Amino acid sequence: MAQLFNRKIKVNGVEIFYREAGDRRKPAVLLLHGFPTSSVMFKTLMTVLSDDFYLVAPDYPGFGFSGFPSKDEFEYSFRNIAACMHAFTEAIGLERFTIFLNDYGCPIGLRICVEHPEKIGRLIVMNGNAYEEGAGPQWDEMLDYWKNPTPEKKAKVYAFLSEEGTKAQYAAGLPDNLLPRVAPETWMLDWQLMQRPGNLEMQYILNCDYLDNMLMFPIFQLYFRTFQPPALIIWGRYDPYFNVEEAHCYRRDIPGAEVHILDGSHMLLETHFDEVLPLMREFLK
Repeated sequence: MAQLFNRKIKVNGVEIFYREAGDRRKPAVLLLHGFPTSSVMFKTLMTVLSDDFYLVAPDYPGFGFSGFPSKDEFEYSFRNIAACMHAFTEAIGLERFTIFLNDYGCPIGLRICVEHPEKIGRLIVMNGNAYEEGAGPQWDEMLDYWKNPTPEKKAKVYAFLSEEGTKAQYAAGLPDNLLPRVAPETWMLDWQLMQRPGNLEMQYILNCDYLDNMLMFPIFQLYFRTFQPPALIIWGRYDPYFNVEEAHCYRRDIPGAEVHILDGSHMLLETHFDEVLPLMREFLK
């Protein structure tokens, strides 16, 4: 069952593209991608793990190859995308699963965990923000803009929605010897899809909604303490977006969590696949 399937399904009026691999009778893993990418980040992982697990990776509305309804037809907020992703799991009959959370996928997936804890078997977090420690000084300018917006501040904040900003999601913080591990088609595909009419403005709107995720941190942490899901935390030591100190914070609320710090940056599946794979396989088994 190593074949990867590319499918589409209508969820709440939006066409959701998703990738699927493995036998549905085996333990299920829901893979939630980050910014600015899509389910394409999981292609190799899904193929390799499909012998033992059933893996599903959807693209969010406005991301990857899912539908991109206008902001008048769909509310681009983390809360609404999470509701859409939960509806997606119901539409494909995913009843209980391990949930993999990366970047934007972390607050999206943790909302599903909070609302439907009975569906969550295990938790895998890869550079996913749920504690204030992750948002270090590099967030000061963004936080200042969210609280006191001006046109001048917007121009600076908006700069990450660019070709260079997209490439930086993969390359920023990486030591020079690891740069050859980043495939150019990854960030180039992301940037091409972000250039669809209206997509950059949508990404900007969603980014400004990130403050709501931070307000949810105490609720996410309460979920951890209450339900104690088996957790695997994997972090890139050089991640410029979420400080590596945050990785250890998960043990405050889930004392049994496994924490692994790798010598990479934000996109560990791209640069440290050989280290991530055995950690995931052992944890999932």
